[in-house]
Amino acid sequence: MARKRMAAEMVGTFVLVFGGVGAAVIAGHEIGNLGVAFAFGLSLLVMAYAVGPVSGCHINPAVTLGLLIRGRIELPEAARYWVAQIIGGIIAAGILLAIVAGRKGGYSAGAEGLGANGYGAHSPGGYPWGSAFAIEVVLTGFLVFTVLAATDHIAETAFAGIPIGLVLVLIHLVGIPVTNLSVNPARSIGPAIFVGGWALKELWLFIVAPLVGAALGAGIHSLLFSGSEEIDPQQSAVAAEP
Repeated sequence: MARKRMAAEMVGTFVLVFGGVGAAVIAGHEIGNLGVAFAFGLSLLVMAYAVGPVSGCHINPAVTLGLLIRGRIELPEAARYWVAQIIGGIIAAGILLAIVAGRKGGYSAGAEGLGANGYGAHSPGGYPWGSAFAIEVVLTGFLVFTVLAATDHIAETAFAGIPIGLVLVLIHLVGIPVTNLSVNPARSIGPAIFVGGWALKELWLFIVAPLVGAALGAGIHSLLFSGSEEIDPQQSAVAAEP
């Protein structure tokens, strides 16, 4: 079963990276930031229902860390998830590069970026590393808190994929102009491996900041949800009556 969960995480991360980064690289000029944001959100939403029943659909090392902090996954399992997620991201980026390299005129990952995350000269809006770090922490915190809250025992978990997918759209709309948005080390590692150079030098931020953000999101969830008990819908409705 552990192998199936790892395979599910690898497949899910592959789809997220190929779908989201692929939309940016192949169709970014046509669909713009809004289209890319929805590509990431829809990829996560679809995978939440496709591989969620097998692995929980973390498909993000930061999300796995948040769940580890909140005691929903054991460290050995989390480590296996991290390995699978990174492999899935690398494979997705490699196949994407092979596809775009076949276009007329070719494609240079080093020159054109392959959707890699960056700051300073490699930020779409020219934002410095401090701004990039801050937004990656804050937006990863949004994501991890939403995942934890939507899948909490007091939540309606059958619909968890919807708010999680939508929050990924939201944070991409905010973060793409700053860093191309990561909030997911596996998403950053994949393209950076093939871009090399500046992408590898700046990769540290897109590993460290999302992990810090994951801890922040887990902390907020602990503050708001620890000790919460499920509310009976009927009692809730009665209490709401005037």
